[in-house]
Amino acid sequence: MMNKTPVIAVKNLDHYFGQGQLRKQVLFGINLEIYAGEIVIMMGPSGSGKTTLLTLVSGLRSAQSGSLKMLGSELCGASQEQLVQARRHNGYIFQAHNLHQSLSALQNVQMGLEVHGTLTRSQMRQKATSILEEVGLGEYIEKYPDNLSGGQKQRVAIARALVAHPAIVLADEPTAALDSKSGRDVVTLMQKLAREQGCTILLVTHDNRILDVADRIVKMEDGRLTANSTVNAVA
Repeated sequence: MMNKTPVIAVKNLDHYFGQGQLRKQVLFGINLEIYAGEIVIMMGPSGSGKTTLLTLVSGLRSAQSGSLKMLGSELCGASQEQLVQARRHNGYIFQAHNLHQSLSALQNVQMGLEVHGTLTRSQMRQKATSILEEVGLGEYIEKYPDNLSGGQKQRVAIARALVAHPAIVLADEPTAALDSKSGRDVVTLMQKLAREQGCTILLVTHDNRILDVADRIVKMEDGRLTANSTVNAVA
């Protein structure tokens, strides 16, 4: 049975960009609950507010109005320190992978552990090596991003997001820059690792080819959630 307490609980969330006369509302009365172990895909046209909502849930931005709880902690009006603490519980996968070009695949993944400050260098290397092997990059751990394909870079990004076993994984268009096969491989890998680790996934995409991995699909338009449906996920 699914845990009845949501790991992400958004209530009456509004958000604005800009100040004074330039202030513009971009999110309107968002209500959304996501439970432990769910894979939720968020869809909608460009500019509909998907990425804004994702960055608020992640703690990358501070929520302004309403309520946004992650793992029971209120992020609306949270301090920078509280946001930093919240970010330690989630892994974020960016559209453009956001790897550091001057660091090897192994070093990029180790960065996902450094924010926790609880492991030795040897332990970090061991964990980073292990998850890179899990994503099929065991032979590439010392390679730099310039020597990796688009699909391989995104696999490194997935490894970095998942290496600390976060409770929540947030992904912003993770297949946008990939061909059909690489995109499918990347999302299947995310699904597999998330199931093994028991974490929750909220994934923003325009890619209709990957919708079958979702337990639920939510749709946004003009800053509002317009639909929320359950689908039959592929095991």
